[in-house]
Amino acid sequence: MTPQQMIPLIQDRFGPAILATFPNDKHPRFHIDAKDWRDIAQYLTGEPLRLNWLQSLTGVDYVADDKLCVVYDLFSFDLKHMLAIKVFCARTNPHIPSVCDLWPAANWQEREAFDLLGIIFDNHPDLRRILCADDWVGHPLRKDYIFPREYHGIPGSVELDWQQQPDYPK
Repeated sequence: MTPQQMIPLIQDRFGPAILATFPNDKHPRFHIDAKDWRDIAQYLTGEPLRLNWLQSLTGVDYVADDKLCVVYDLFSFDLKHMLAIKVFCARTNPHIPSVCDLWPAANWQEREAFDLLGIIFDNHPDLRRILCADDWVGHPLRKDYIFPREYHGIPGSVELDWQQQPDYPK
């Protein structure tokens, strides 16, 4: 099935929950709000689409729009088709429902997006940092993040000198 065939099926089922569609783009996708993600995700795994493999989950910071986004790239092993979904949430108090029970590969990828962007995946079984130390302050992939001058006595890079550094607790 092509994206041009899949997206109308999703629109017919979820109507106004679909914010935008891009079936002819180089990265065919549709956009939704986080509040609608769980129901749509469950639909995508079943008939008729059977998008049963999460290829990747990528967090994006749209700081100018005051939004965060998670891009889910999905593939069907059975039907050999693919589609992407962009799920948007607010930058302040960002919540998106977890889908690691639907696509097990989402487990660690949701933890990465939590660690680096601060997105909270509701109902995740073990949402904790995966790349940064447990006591790391902030989320390094946010566009407004300012890297600390040092961490536990380990100096930061001189490449950070261009940034204005606030006083970080030691």
